[in-house]
Amino acid sequence: MTDVVGVRFKPVGKIYYFSPGDLELKKGDTVVVETIRGIECGNIVLEKRQVDDTEIISSLKSVIRVATDDDIKQKSENDKKEKEAFDICKQKIKKHKLAMKLVDVQYTLDAGKILFYFIADGRIDFRDLAKDLASVFKTRIELRQIGVRDEAKLKGGIGVCGREYCCSTFLTHFSPVSIKMAKEQMLSLNPEKISGCCGKLMCCLKNEEETYKYLLKTTPAPGAIVKTPNGKGVVVDSNIITGKLEISFDKKGQIPNRIFDKREVKQIRGAKVRVSKEDLEAFKKIEDE
Repeated sequence: MTDVVGVRFKPVGKIYYFSPGDLELKKGDTVVVETIRGIECGNIVLEKRQVDDTEIISSLKSVIRVATDDDIKQKSENDKKEKEAFDICKQKIKKHKLAMKLVDVQYTLDAGKILFYFIADGRIDFRDLAKDLASVFKTRIELRQIGVRDEAKLKGGIGVCGREYCCSTFLTHFSPVSIKMAKEQMLSLNPEKISGCCGKLMCCLKNEEETYKYLLKTTPAPGAIVKTPNGKGVVVDSNIITGKLEISFDKKGQIPNRIFDKREVKQIRGAKVRVSKEDLEAFKKIEDE
């Protein structure tokens, strides 16, 4: 077991472990640490605790110090310089005629490195751009290509549900989302209806997956053949939340459908979900690679 504290660098960013050393740290403290990007300021979100050694992926670095007034001032100045660097980089991208979209700029605390985050459809040869930026800022330059989900997390916005994006409010990392999850949740298999503003499958499909998996084990889906107290029938509608099933007993519609609780029926054959070739091709583009 190893003593660690959890540090976060963005409001809804991933939590990273650092050794507290001899420092007395409490939740909310701003600290200075060394990361693979350089020296950075972060906030303590998990107070000192012990974790299994298997949870520590790479060598554990120690917290350098609790941030001083000078550190906070430097961080504030860097935030202002990031806005200027963003505008300059956009001009340079246009000058070099590169098919890339700048998303964010970050300074390390000591200004020893500036990171430029961008999105692009394919690989970009940005060597000349990097040299140009280095000549302007006189420091190390790093350009990182990120995905459209990362852009949505950084920029934020309002989703189709009318709420702020999950990724920019509480999701600390992205999990793979697949079309299978939409099928299990009996959603319309229409790429336009199950895609988020980033163009990928909505993250909420993953959030609700476990609940739906549990409910689907005992709830026949529409199209399933079931045995009821009134005989065999076909499920025409089901509500997996309430467990209510609408059963049809007559293809000609002469016998009215009846509502049963799922505990009153026994499934004989499951339902089959059919998806058109056009939709399958569209799904390939919005599923996580």
